[in-house]
Amino acid sequence: MGAMDGPDRPTPNAPLVICLGNAVADHVFRVDDVPQPPAKARARAYALTAGGMAANAAIAVRRLGGRAAFWGRLGDDANGTMLRASLASEGVDTAALRMIPGGVSPVSAVLVDPVGERAILGYRGDALGVEHDWLPLSLLDQAQALLCDPRWAEGAMAALVAAEARGVPGVLDGERSETRLLLDLVPRARHAVFSVPGLTNYAPGARPAEALRRAVQEGVTEVAAVTRGEKGVLWLTRADPTPREILALPILATNTTGAGDVFHGAYALAIAEGRPVEQALAFANAAGALRARDGATAGRLETETFLTTSA
Repeated sequence: MGAMDGPDRPTPNAPLVICLGNAVADHVFRVDDVPQPPAKARARAYALTAGGMAANAAIAVRRLGGRAAFWGRLGDDANGTMLRASLASEGVDTAALRMIPGGVSPVSAVLVDPVGERAILGYRGDALGVEHDWLPLSLLDQAQALLCDPRWAEGAMAALVAAEARGVPGVLDGERSETRLLLDLVPRARHAVFSVPGLTNYAPGARPAEALRRAVQEGVTEVAAVTRGEKGVLWLTRADPTPREILALPILATNTTGAGDVFHGAYALAIAEGRPVEQALAFANAAGALRARDGATAGRLETETFLTTSA
């Protein structure tokens, strides 16, 4: 378990999790209802925050006591500058965050209703390139886990292959994406943790347990799981393909944005710490629930306390 010197400083021997993929400038609007077009509505509150799967996960790793590095691409625009500064302010290593001249950074508009449900309009950026030969893959020698999302598939593939060659466990955030991309990426990751839409994209028409079994029958994948919100987590392993569940923890959600990303970051950190899979999933389940409850990523003590008292 990763000890902390203080609330924001991991000990030098805290595990390093490299998070590769997406960072997004989230423009978050609090609304009474998500309007249907044509419409004009008034927001009750607004915030500009750092979001995106890998970026949120990296911040979660840091707040939960690990060391985190973000590998990815942004444009050299105002949103990219904000995102880099936000990650750095959280203590995330951004040395391998490439700012592409003339590129347009990913951005989204997030509408959040009073019960925490959201509608997201996302733009994935432009002119960011797909090249990955600049990635400092040798730094994986210093890492205890690699987490990738599917938004930059070329970079994720290269990093997952390099991590496996070094014996570093790879975790894939199996979010909604093109089926062909997930079919390429899942077999490269030892741990494939899907959202419900992502699992549907990976195995169209298959029941969840069948889709998870399919995942652990290919490549290096040893663990497959799917996060299901209020229904909890369904998971299985190659060694024991019997589906098991981790129940959702009781919360009143106020903003579910980023809850899945925090789950993945917490899970990758727990795996980096050497926790058994079931314990890692339970820890991640608590971290994701707190994010959905508060709309913010909790620290280590709060997460561990919540897990203990809610079990």
